Amino acid sequence: MTQDGVSVRRLPEAAVAEILLDRPEAMNALSTAMAARLAEVCAGLAADREIRAIVLAAAGHAFCVGADLKERAAMSDAALMAQRPVFRAAFGAVLALPQPVIAAVHGYALGGGCELALSCDLIVADETAVFGLPETTVGLVPGGGGTQLALRRLGPGRAADLVLTGRRVDAAEAERLGLADRLVPTGGAAEISRELALRIAANSPVAVVNAKRALRQGAGVPLAVGLEVEDSAWRAAAFSADRKEGIAAFVQKRNPQWRGA
Repeated sequence: MTQDGVSVRRLPEAAVAEILLDRPEAMNALSTAMAARLAEVCAGLAADREIRAIVLAAAGHAFCVGADLKERAAMSDAALMAQRPVFRAAFGAVLALPQPVIAAVHGYALGGGCELALSCDLIVADETAVFGLPETTVGLVPGGGGTQLALRRLGPGRAADLVLTGRRVDAAEAERLGLADRLVPTGGAAEISRELALRIAANSPVAVVNAKRALRQGAGVPLAVGLEVEDSAWRAAAFSADRKEGIAAFVQKRNPQWRGA
């Protein structure tokens, strides 16, 4: 059921959830209500220990064109400031998900839409995908993590190219830049993302969550610090029931039954 432009469902017989941006009549532009709902949905999934991987997809012909500028056009400065924490909470909730998140991108992923994709761990884009951070062209700076996430994913030069020019990037260039991790045929982003999510969900939830933590916390820190982060993640997995079950299943040539504790 869609509420305020966002729906969530669990794939049948799988530990995978799909968040759907479902406001196609507005090309999934983020309204205040939609941002608040996205934060609420993510908080619920973060606390759900049965969900091991998440797909962020979109209805209609676009992934998300960013903030709803029609809504913002009627806002006073005070109203814009009041909206700010709602939007920060939405993007922060996607970033804070402990489970791996895969963005299934088709059509436009502009501004906040591009930032939502950047907030995910993997980005699968089909051939229709168009990415961009055009905020500087309308007198703004990316505010959903775009400057920092692009910097970490693309490096300083490529991030500056996208942020300072505000130009759009097609799917092929996005893959070359590293903005998209996988380029798939038109219409295939959601299906391939679900397949990736299912593959991730088949692995140890303890190992996966801690591996994601190591990847996230190790980004941008000195190597010595990153290795300590990795060691902490290794210890959390190595002394869990999942590690014992994984080795037993390997020796006995059977599928593991993860406890996830």
